Amino acid sequence: MPPLPIDKLKVLDLYFLEHRAKLLDLAAFLDRYDRAVGQGDFRIDAIRESIKILSETDPGRACRVQESLSDQSETPIPTAPGKGAMGAQPPSSNTSGGATR
Repeated sequence: MPPLPIDKLKVLDLYFLEHRAKLLDLAAFLDRYDRAVGQGDFRIDAIRESIKILSETDPGRACRVQESLSDQSETPIPTAPGKGAMGAQPPSSNTSGGATR
C-alpha cells in the first residue's frame, strides 16, 4: 500500500474497480434476498444498518460498521447458541449486560 497521505485520485485509480465489484456483489445479494420467500432475521437488518453507516461522510466508518455488527455485551454467556459465529448480534443480545449503540 502506498504511504499516506495519498492523493484522492490515486486512491480512486488504485481501488475503484475492486470496490465497484464489491458494491455490485452486495447489490446482487440484496436482490436475491428480496426475491426469496420466507421470513428473514436480524442479520439482514444488520446489513442494512451497515449500509447506512457507509453513506456517512465522517471518518471511521469501518470501525462503526465493525462495532454495529459486534457483540457489545460485557457479560459472557454460559454456552454458545450454535457452532459458529452469526456475523451479527440479535437485537435482544445487545441489551443483555452490555452497552448499545
